[in-house]
Amino acid sequence: MQRVEWFIARRYVWSERRHPFVGIISTISVLGIAVGVAALIVVLAVMNGFDEDLKDRIIGLHAHVTVEKEGVFREYPVLMEKLSKARMVRGAAPYIEGQALIQNEEWGSGVLVRGLDPQAERTVSRFHQLLTEGRLSGSPGRAVLGLELAKRAGLKVGSEFKILTQNAEKPSKLTVEGIFSSGMYEFDANLVFLDLKSAQALFGMEGSASGVSLALTDPSRAEEVKAELQRSLGYPYYVRTWMDMNRTLFAALKLEKIVMFLILALIILVACLNIAGSLTILVMDKTKDIGVLMALGATRFQIMKIFALDGLLIGTVGAAAGLALGTGLCFVLKTYPIVELPREIYYINRLPVQMQAFDTGLVAAVAVILSFLSAFYPAVMAGR
Repeated sequence: MQRVEWFIARRYVWSERRHPFVGIISTISVLGIAVGVAALIVVLAVMNGFDEDLKDRIIGLHAHVTVEKEGVFREYPVLMEKLSKARMVRGAAPYIEGQALIQNEEWGSGVLVRGLDPQAERTVSRFHQLLTEGRLSGSPGRAVLGLELAKRAGLKVGSEFKILTQNAEKPSKLTVEGIFSSGMYEFDANLVFLDLKSAQALFGMEGSASGVSLALTDPSRAEEVKAELQRSLGYPYYVRTWMDMNRTLFAALKLEKIVMFLILALIILVACLNIAGSLTILVMDKTKDIGVLMALGATRFQIMKIFALDGLLIGTVGAAAGLALGTGLCFVLKTYPIVELPREIYYINRLPVQMQAFDTGLVAAVAVILSFLSAFYPAVMAGR
């Protein structure tokens, strides 16, 4: 009987011998589901693209894991050697971090100063790849500024400026040796990089560091590495990942993605209501057919199943059409610069698109399940 139920369900939905409104509403339902699925796939792919682009920029300037210590951190060279041999660690570098005030003529601003070992830093971040001008040679009195900070201060490579910390009695003079651009305004407008020895002298931390940066072979397993290192090192060391340092930002992005999914899912819900309407009309139109089927031995459950399958068919066709349309749009947006973004704001000139199998499958599953559930009332009415 199962094949008969599928046969009758297909005949009722796609046969020409039906109420004219059933065909119109069914077509509108399929198109509505297709548009809703395609819109969800494209929006989620674009949000995934921006999310991955943001992660790439953050990881490019910061290490995957940092190890810091309560109090003076003088034994960092020994700890670096030990951490370099840890599982999944592919590089280690010391750093110093502190607040300072920079001045250029009558302009002044608070900044975050980060001291690096130029050679060791190559193993833990892509800092050197972000330099648009100059370099960080490691020579005393040389600094690298973010692009936005350099613009605000009116500085360029070769310019001099003053820097003052709470440990110094008077400002020190530094020369701009390079300018970097990370694509993140917060970083480009507030960061100043020095070589490690200059930063140690500036903050009165001779022979010590703020912490050790680590690069991993797989950044997505940073939490796992963090747990292992924290167990092995113990107090007074504490370990943080790049996700810990940007937890609020990624939580906001995740919430935004969920809200967008729920809002756009309303398009699919409206289409599913059309399915309920079209199947209700279909049940009323096929009352005599239902009587004939029951006279031939069909049970109430089998009658219900026929109309439930109608809803499932409409939802499946709409979801399949939406998947094809959404995938095609994502390919076009990723391949061709149809939507151009202002580079001075986003630092990229086209939409970052990244489809994920989980998101695509979830959207299709939601569309099909809602379509099937929307057929429940008409199916029960038919069974009566």
